[in-house]
Amino acid sequence: MILDFVEANNFRNLNGKIFWGPGLNIIHGHNGQGKTNWLEAIHTLSRTKSFRTPRLQESIRFGETTGFIQGQVSSGSDLHRELQITLKENTKTIWVNGRREQLARYLGHLQVFAFTADQLEVVRGMPEARRHFLDRGVFSLRPSYVHTVSDYNKVIKQKNRILQDSLERELRLEETADLVAPWNDQLVQLGAEIHKARTDYTERINAALERTLFEPAEMHVGYASTLDGKGDISDYEGRLRERLQLRLPAEVASGRALIGPHKDDLSIHLGGRETRVYGSSGQQRSALLLLDLAAISVYNSWHDDYPLFLVDDVDAELDEKRIRRLLEYLEGRTQTFITTSKRSHLEGFLSKANVHEIVEGSAVPVDLNGSSFSTVAASVK
Repeated sequence: MILDFVEANNFRNLNGKIFWGPGLNIIHGHNGQGKTNWLEAIHTLSRTKSFRTPRLQESIRFGETTGFIQGQVSSGSDLHRELQITLKENTKTIWVNGRREQLARYLGHLQVFAFTADQLEVVRGMPEARRHFLDRGVFSLRPSYVHTVSDYNKVIKQKNRILQDSLERELRLEETADLVAPWNDQLVQLGAEIHKARTDYTERINAALERTLFEPAEMHVGYASTLDGKGDISDYEGRLRERLQLRLPAEVASGRALIGPHKDDLSIHLGGRETRVYGSSGQQRSALLLLDLAAISVYNSWHDDYPLFLVDDVDAELDEKRIRRLLEYLEGRTQTFITTSKRSHLEGFLSKANVHEIVEGSAVPVDLNGSSFSTVAASVK
């Protein structure tokens, strides 16, 4: 899978087109010029979501009402697909080869994994970030999984409404049980599908972890279900239904659903110690990289293809040793996009890279033989 080019108009400060190389792409420029905006455009073109904001309308250039991103994806020698996302106020429209496309089908055309400062929440943040990591991974293998998660979230939202209403109206427990019963039936079915998909993906990640790439300590991940320790969960549906009945009084008292995969987590350990609690900043970054690379490996094993890999502000997030090992590992594997405001840590890779310097959102010619990337960029510093 190769992204041949991306064209953007009124997306952040971007206007124009960049043609990418099949291997390493270095996006260089001073702060505030739009380097990260190009990564965001690629990410949005892939997932229809930004890694910077949940509100896509915020990415439309200030003062404009519409923005768009377009790109061409190549697979093999003769298969090309034109992808496009049009953003307007609170709506987005997605297209493949000039035709409107459904989300589940669209998500299979361009896959990216991203290493950004925000993604560090997967390692050191709240469980929600780790659940999202797992769900993104499952999406990358089976795009139809998006429907399962979407349907499950709708069930939880409706059940929460009933529980909150029951709490406010002080309904009898039996009345509330009758009201939530049909939603619990759906919760059990969809929850079992999510649990199976996530645990399977977790096992695949464990099998793919490159434990010695950045850290000498062994890394291990495990799926932490809210049903762990509550009996034999090989019959997950039976245990979940049992716990839903048992915990109904607590759910009514709190006014929200307390049982199900929306409360699960992913444990991440280096050397037998929980990385979120005991890992240093460098170890946490290494752990996230190892997770990303494992996800790329799992994707490759499933599809016999590689996704794109985005690394934002590489020299700020990683030291020179980790950068070198990362780029050596990725060479010949993924089409990689890296943003940086420096070149010192990337000197050994410039001859192998496709280098783009960004000035006010647009790419300008780059002289790799000079002492700086471009005199144009220096003039606006």
